[in-house]
Amino acid sequence: MKKPTIAVIGSSSMDLVVSSDKRPQAGETVLGKAFDTVPGGKGANQAVAAARLGADVYMIGCVGEDTYGEEITANLKNNGVHTDYVEPVTHERSGTAHIILAEGDNSIVVVKGANDHVTPQYIEKAEELLKNSDLVMIQQEVPEETVVHAAELCSRYGVPLLLNPAPARPVPEEVLAQVSYITPNEHEAEVLFGGPALSEALKVHQNKLFITEGAAGVRWHNGREEVLVPSFPVQAVDTTGAGDTFNAAFAVAVAEGKGMEESLRFANRAASLSVTGFGAQGGMPSREAVEEGLKP
Repeated sequence: MKKPTIAVIGSSSMDLVVSSDKRPQAGETVLGKAFDTVPGGKGANQAVAAARLGADVYMIGCVGEDTYGEEITANLKNNGVHTDYVEPVTHERSGTAHIILAEGDNSIVVVKGANDHVTPQYIEKAEELLKNSDLVMIQQEVPEETVVHAAELCSRYGVPLLLNPAPARPVPEEVLAQVSYITPNEHEAEVLFGGPALSEALKVHQNKLFITEGAAGVRWHNGREEVLVPSFPVQAVDTTGAGDTFNAAFAVAVAEGKGMEESLRFANRAASLSVTGFGAQGGMPSREAVEEGLKP
């Protein structure tokens, strides 16, 4: 099978990760158990996950001209991601994400830094790449106008665009109309469509809107009925990056021409394996691991 070419427009950052038994409340100080720095950012995470799953992946993004930027770029290359369109900006630090792992889940504060320089003008440098890609992925850790422009470009060239609307913010109607796939989690879906209307939103965006529900799986409407594709039960070590792994795996499967149900099972399996390792990218599985995990 020919490797699909996937372009990822998005953020890259250094994740500063603290593990603790207890999540601090406002004004409270607690003791942590461990501290680590690991490469992350939703765009870079999705690029790395897609490369590990067998796609030919190009990252389109910005880093600072600093040590974190060098480490982020080296990590992408080490994971087989093309970095031709990753540029350092001299007047901005690399993006960082400040993550607390506690009580079986994570809390994250993102400082965008150089990721704010992934502008419409910047992604136009990669227009020829986008035009010739099998699928393009984008998230919302880059400016809103970049998401709008990417949707316009992909629509113009007939290239499928997967929008992972994270972190949550409203998405313009014209973007929702132009993208091929929208993959919010439950919170993000409520921001986009309103809580009580999620079933209606699924019906309106048949075969296009896929709402991830953590350990429960992913919900979508196949044109006949609303369906929940269940996840795979595992013992979670670190849930950071599970959504990014899901998105990447779904993108790879769809770009390879797999059917929707098969693509979602593939994505669910990849995401379930990802939470068994530490760090956003630490647990991201290989193609072989996902396929082995799908065997009866």
